[in-house]
Amino acid sequence: MTTAPTPTQTPDAPATHLRAPVPVQTRSERFTSTEVADFPAVTGREAMWKYTPVARIAELTSGDLDGSPYVYDVTAAPGVSTAWIERDDRRIGAAGKPEDRASANAWSAFEQALLVRIEAVEGDHREITLSRSALGAAPRGAHTVVDVAPAAEATLILQNRGAAHLSENVEFLLGEGARLTVVTLQEWDDDALHVAAHFAELADGAHLKHVAVTLGGGVVRLNPSAHLAGARSDAELLGAYFADASQHLEQQVYVHHDGPETRSRVTYKGALQGHGARTVWIGDVLIGPKAVGTDTYEQNRNLVLTDGARADSVPNLEIETGDIVGAGHASATGRFDDEQLFYLQSRGIPEQEARRLVVRGFLSEIVQQIGSPSLQERLQAKIEAELDSSPVAQADAGAEA
Repeated sequence: MTTAPTPTQTPDAPATHLRAPVPVQTRSERFTSTEVADFPAVTGREAMWKYTPVARIAELTSGDLDGSPYVYDVTAAPGVSTAWIERDDRRIGAAGKPEDRASANAWSAFEQALLVRIEAVEGDHREITLSRSALGAAPRGAHTVVDVAPAAEATLILQNRGAAHLSENVEFLLGEGARLTVVTLQEWDDDALHVAAHFAELADGAHLKHVAVTLGGGVVRLNPSAHLAGARSDAELLGAYFADASQHLEQQVYVHHDGPETRSRVTYKGALQGHGARTVWIGDVLIGPKAVGTDTYEQNRNLVLTDGARADSVPNLEIETGDIVGAGHASATGRFDDEQLFYLQSRGIPEQEARRLVVRGFLSEIVQQIGSPSLQERLQAKIEAELDSSPVAQADAGAEA
């Protein structure tokens, strides 16, 4: 645990006259603690909260959370086990510590952590699905640790459905040479609240592919971070999201290059439709002083389908060594391309089908990298269902009727 910083006292001034602390300007300097009491109340003026509808998730940042074990389903696979572990287990906190009050509130509240242990076994690549669909609407805090043994290889699908008012932390520990694909699916009910911090620690030669797909929930704020501590470790952080009216979907991504010759690629793509639809993407990449030979690139693309929707995109890059292979970032937000739509319609494709093709093609870059054909097909169908519910699609259907 780290104690909270205190204001500094000016020279020759009484203790009652204190300077306000200098705001943290970079991601690497953020304060961390596992105790919720160490964080001030969230107002929405803080840099890390200024894009978030904090009033809608106040119960998760400041309220009491139920941290008891919950019901989950997991598919069986060789060398994979799950168990509830106590708070003093050495693996808890090994991948990272909370940087905000919601994460710390969940950390302070959980009674036991859910451990997913993936051993190295000979044979085919394993696919495991961990499902949660009965969390309920009461405020809840949770903690999960995914421990991947050296040289182990697997795909882990974290399936989230149903009602939820959830704040949680998820840790991924990748041993030397381990290869893990994580697909976290947010398909919550329309009024669900979900605030999550994902922490990944990569040893030498480890590879992580983290894919976040968010299609449901009223407010979903998912903050994945990857610490490339080991030499030649590699991380791909991918995301696809589709926001409807009054839906707020937010991602704050952090990649810390710490070991030598590490590589990362960050690609997030989102679509928005309907009045009040809002997405936020913040991407932070830090290349530390020891991270010689780093190769990194991050990008975010947003497609605005209707009026009344808003997308915020903020890429950031910190470089503390000049000996790198390459580093860059890009961001773009644009409206639906009417010329592209006209091109497809001129070839006999109806307008709604043309829209479906454009959006499906836009998001398929992410979905197709999951590596599970059945899951990819299901998500493509889900995206098309989102399109069918748009005001444009409903207007077209009414005109045809």
